[in-house]
Amino acid sequence: MSDVPSRWTPATIYPDMWVDPAHDPRNTDGVSPDGELETLLDMLRDYRLTLLMKCDGLDAEQLARRSVPPSTMSLLGLLRHLAETERDWRTWLGGPSLDKLYGPHDADFDGAVGDPAVVDAAYRDLEREQLATDAALAALPDLWERVGSDRIAVRELHVHRIDEYARHAGHADLLRECVDGRVGQ
Repeated sequence: MSDVPSRWTPATIYPDMWVDPAHDPRNTDGVSPDGELETLLDMLRDYRLTLLMKCDGLDAEQLARRSVPPSTMSLLGLLRHLAETERDWRTWLGGPSLDKLYGPHDADFDGAVGDPAVVDAAYRDLEREQLATDAALAALPDLWERVGSDRIAVRELHVHRIDEYARHAGHADLLRECVDGRVGQ
């Protein structure tokens, strides 16, 4: 018996996909958004959904499983890290400095243990922090506006958020494959 999971996907139409297109929550039936802000928000939404899809169906131990020692990265750690990152982005907007959710540097990954209560808290934290950052940015619809002490353009912050989720969605692909062999788009 091997410790390496066999590769699989539940997709039936295209064997290299995560799910069939008809069941993909990111599918917009080919309708692209109107406008730059709407496009940025659509891309962010899709990467957020991708991360959640990669975590779907796993138990606490699987979500906390680390892939390549000495890395502390896990799917659960990614959820916690992105909650922490969403919180930090509000500081970039000029808001008050907020305490870390999980403690000092790397505590988001180090504390990602296979406990159902830790998993539930991570999902709640991520949703809460996403909503708070979304609300703060919704009050700034002018993509040219510069905010915070660094005078960052609102557009740059939106792009940075997409970049952060996209990079970690790539990590999530590999982490999920290590857990149970599931692969796909």
